[in-house]
Amino acid sequence: MKVIFLEDVKGKGKRGEIKNVPTGYAQNFLIKNGLAQEASKAAIAKVKAVQRHEEADAEAALEEAEKIKKFLEKDDTVVELKAKEGKEGRLFGSIPSKQIAKALADQYKVNIDKRKIELPEPIKTMGYTNVPVKLHAQVTAKIRVHVSEK
Repeated sequence: MKVIFLEDVKGKGKRGEIKNVPTGYAQNFLIKNGLAQEASKAAIAKVKAVQRHEEADAEAALEEAEKIKKFLEKDDTVVELKAKEGKEGRLFGSIPSKQIAKALADQYKVNIDKRKIELPEPIKTMGYTNVPVKLHAQVTAKIRVHVSEK
């Protein structure tokens, strides 16, 4: 029996896949538990339309990430932060990714989730620092952060 998987089923199929499975397994387990539906022509057409829509959304997200990357990597795009200076160019405290994301939103109106800023540890020194930002699974940008004295 041909079924369309509505959810991932370990060892059998992924969501959106159309596969042949034993009739008893399909009727008594997959369809009964809402994991799959019978693959009629209408259902197959609906799944194909949803997949095309998802692909278009993924392409749009990738284009948007590329556009943001170009803006962030311009030479004149520098996130300016002020902090108290301690001894030898070190800071009192540190600058976490949350503060960088807030400054980016305030200065350039670019909203990036703080979890996408891949800062291995908070910034603890004055001066310029390149910080990687994971905008998309395939797009990583570097933003320049300048920490100066208050």
